[in-house]
Amino acid sequence: MRIRATVAALSGALALSALAVPAAHADEVHGDTTISNVVVNGGKPVSVGATAKKTISVTFTVKDNSGVDWAQAILFHGADIDHSDSGAVANSSDGQATCTVVNATTSNCKSTFDMEPGYNLINKVAGTWKVWAIATGNDANYVQKDNAKSFKVLRAAQLTVNAAPEPVKKGKTVTVTGKLTRANWDTGKNSAYTSQSVKLQFRKKTSSTYTNVKTIKSTSTGALKTTTKATVDGYFRYSFAGSSTSPAVSATGDYVDVK
Repeated sequence: MRIRATVAALSGALALSALAVPAAHADEVHGDTTISNVVVNGGKPVSVGATAKKTISVTFTVKDNSGVDWAQAILFHGADIDHSDSGAVANSSDGQATCTVVNATTSNCKSTFDMEPGYNLINKVAGTWKVWAIATGNDANYVQKDNAKSFKVLRAAQLTVNAAPEPVKKGKTVTVTGKLTRANWDTGKNSAYTSQSVKLQFRKKTSSTYTNVKTIKSTSTGALKTTTKATVDGYFRYSFAGSSTSPAVSATGDYVDVK
């Protein structure tokens, strides 16, 4: 077997002397070792702001009839781990998963990873990431999975709202403004999220449910502005359904007293 130089470099702390890592582009299985139940970030998309790194965990189950020797996972963005986008790789700090024995043949394993803007996160790698994983048994059987799990890494979004005037006479016009922005991992700041469909929603003071009023689009500066008629006391908010690279977000409702 040919040692995969890329993976060896990315995970130098792995005990590669115990196993030569096979070539990319296909899963490799030797013997009865299996990897299953892979969960990233508790099953939720990873939403990361403009500057602060986020630490996430990956858990998975390894089985081998001789018992589990060691395991590891690596996170990446790209076609495969040998062709990941520049810098878009996350390695756990200890280089090897922590595996807890369940019984003679099964272990539950966990690795933690830092997702950091400007380091392994740049704007172009927002979206779908993958988990590369490997595990070995005490009898030197092994399994390598090139895509053990896919998950989302998203640029965190922010949404504001302001409804005016307050108070307002019944039947008069209410102007609702706001702004949609999201994390810019390249600059370390939040920037306008342009040309996105955003819903204006309203909740009566006596209700716990928002209903849609209309849909508008954010401008080139991320600004939102529209008008509606005042009918009863209640809360206006903007709500963004999310995209392939940013999560859904809703502004905190702004209360309007109707006289």
